[in-house]
Amino acid sequence: MDVLALISPAFFGLVAAGTVIGIFFGAIPGLTATMAVAVCLPLTYSMGLGTGLAFLLGLYVGGISGGLVPAVLLNIPGTPSSIATTFDGYPMARRGEGERALKIGICASLFGGLFSLVVLYLFAPPLADFAIKFSFVEKFLIILLALTLLAALGSGMLTGLFSGVLGMFVSLVGVYDINNGGNGDIRLVPGFLETWLESGFSLLPVLIGVFGLTAVLIEAEHGVREDAATKKLLLASGKPFRLSVFRGQWVNLLRSSAIGTFVGLLPGIGGSAASILAYSQEKTFNRKEPDAFGKGAPSGIIASESANNGLTGGALIPLLSLGIPGDATTAILIGAFTLQGIQVGPLFIGDNPGVWQAIVIAMLFANLCMVLVMLFAIRPIARVVMVPKYLLLPIILMMCVVGAYTINSGVMFDVWTMLAFGVFGWLIYKLRLDMAPFVIGFILGPSAEVYFVKSLESFGTLTIFFTKSWIAMLLWVLILASVTASVAIARAGARRARMAAAAEA
Repeated sequence: MDVLALISPAFFGLVAAGTVIGIFFGAIPGLTATMAVAVCLPLTYSMGLGTGLAFLLGLYVGGISGGLVPAVLLNIPGTPSSIATTFDGYPMARRGEGERALKIGICASLFGGLFSLVVLYLFAPPLADFAIKFSFVEKFLIILLALTLLAALGSGMLTGLFSGVLGMFVSLVGVYDINNGGNGDIRLVPGFLETWLESGFSLLPVLIGVFGLTAVLIEAEHGVREDAATKKLLLASGKPFRLSVFRGQWVNLLRSSAIGTFVGLLPGIGGSAASILAYSQEKTFNRKEPDAFGKGAPSGIIASESANNGLTGGALIPLLSLGIPGDATTAILIGAFTLQGIQVGPLFIGDNPGVWQAIVIAMLFANLCMVLVMLFAIRPIARVVMVPKYLLLPIILMMCVVGAYTINSGVMFDVWTMLAFGVFGWLIYKLRLDMAPFVIGFILGPSAEVYFVKSLESFGTLTIFFTKSWIAMLLWVLILASVTASVAIARAGARRARMAAAAEA
């Protein structure tokens, strides 16, 4: 489909609307960009692919950017990717520079978003062309590499891997299709649910449950946090914002944006890792004001915000070129493609050049909308943090139920699926496991099974996974490096914990 057939006034209007809604979701503590995309996903059912993706990508960019508002004003990261923004943003707000800190973060967010978009445009098509050469063996090893990355760079060496494998296990529920090497029997399903689970759990109700309903349950458990000091911070008039604050920050901007984009390439890692890594690098290499970090250093905000917005384009690269989501939000975007009957992967860009160009245009326009809206409406947006949760949560819960019911043309079992996985997501949170690896495992599980079985059917031996091609050997090297890194990270964490315990004693 030609890009001109997808671009229209409605296209740009939906990008702008999605960006604004995403900003408000990100600005309200407890509501994230991932939740915004999950809750609003059913709305795209009646839209075309181009306009639906435009709306969701606007939500994505706006949600990530909006997280800096509560991070600066309340010391609460609006999204996980804004966690490092609190380190210097809140101290600036406490001394009356809240508006200045917000505008610094907004400009840094724009740079990071545009940087990652350029990388997406340049590298996604060549990677997709290269991935077309992959056989079933290489495709299976790519998924295996993604799972080991979850272990290496997740919240723990075993928790990320366990969550990913658990997601793959749940994805195997249903009939083992004969076309995929199965015997046609139904698996892991009690008899009274066979009628409903013949095709397994529907993806979209699962996504709405674990990212929408789970967030509602967590917020309801924590209660409403009111901060009376926020009103004073919103009205404070301290040092004004000047673009001169970015003088001498180009190395910081480029390095942090590159870190965010690279972390986005790694499945399931998330923006919090990008934000903290970029912040720590700037703190390490900054020689002008090393003692200012944590006390209101603008360079700390620049590092954090350029990195977490650099994640947006980076996370789309493995999604569109390999069919592997880079983070939880892009995992939900797979649902948007599913609604339109399109499968992402190596053939997507070549078979859908118009949609690919529309995605790039939507991302560019969303970043421009984000900076314009947040710069010129910063004070009204800042007051969003004061909206009572008891008004928001029931509306979001209603949207989750209606979305799950209508997504497959009125199937009540999808509502029960959404409720079950909402509670399941809450249990995952309480057990301190990782939700993003679970969702990525759930999405990749069926493909991993097909690629593994088809490889054995084609070659008849397990040794083919080690001898198929130089690409397979390179992937094994990366897998071993990932496992080695996970062990090293775990040992370093245990060593720091022992040293902290010894210091307290």
